[in-house]
Amino acid sequence: MSQRTIVIVPTYNERDNLPPLIQRLLALPVPVDVLVVDDGSPDGTGKVADQLAAAHGQVHVLHRQVKDGLGRAYCAGFAWALARDYEFIFEMDGDFSHNPDDIPVFLKAAAEGADLVVGSRYCNGIRVINWPLKRLMLSISAGRYVRVVTGMPISDPTGGFKCFRRQALETIPLDAVRSNGYSFQIELNHKLWMQGMSIAEVPIIFTDRFQGSSKMSRKIVWEAFWMVWRLWFQSGLRRSPRKGRANP
Repeated sequence: MSQRTIVIVPTYNERDNLPPLIQRLLALPVPVDVLVVDDGSPDGTGKVADQLAAAHGQVHVLHRQVKDGLGRAYCAGFAWALARDYEFIFEMDGDFSHNPDDIPVFLKAAAEGADLVVGSRYCNGIRVINWPLKRLMLSISAGRYVRVVTGMPISDPTGGFKCFRRQALETIPLDAVRSNGYSFQIELNHKLWMQGMSIAEVPIIFTDRFQGSSKMSRKIVWEAFWMVWRLWFQSGLRRSPRKGRANP
């Protein structure tokens, strides 16, 4: 079985962050490919990505003409990766909020049998740098809300630094995924957990961006709020235990 790894990085106006991020990823002690999914960034991020791809065979670019959300960008990236020979498929922010040096730790957990590895900001403590208290409390409260309503034993269900095993992603009908922002992360976690997939959490340090602007909005927060209840009703959870587990 192939053990190839790809890191999917969605971008919108990340021209300054992308070159150093690619450099860090390609310098890792484990070989990875990178797929940049650019949503028609007006700052020229797509052109920068093309230049990086021309210089490095491990870098690929998927251009999308419209900005229609993080979830749609990731689903496009997942479909691209699944159509090729990749065993481990990562989600990762393009603004250095996620540390590329953590990737070998994720791969170790996946190699030990996890179908999904979630990078947790709140596993055995709080590991968030440069966030205002209001944003931090919103994130912590959202995690508790998700756990209470759905029963998922994941300490950071809205986190966006993840590694999927190929066989896990193949069970998700990507065209049927409706959510986009934080709720996209919750929905994918829930789908795999409900199927009894093995979910591992690894602690990470999350550092808020120093360049560019956050994509957070009130619409994203409300989408996540209502998505949790839709998942509860659709899954027929009814407080029954699931086979899936999260291993901190």
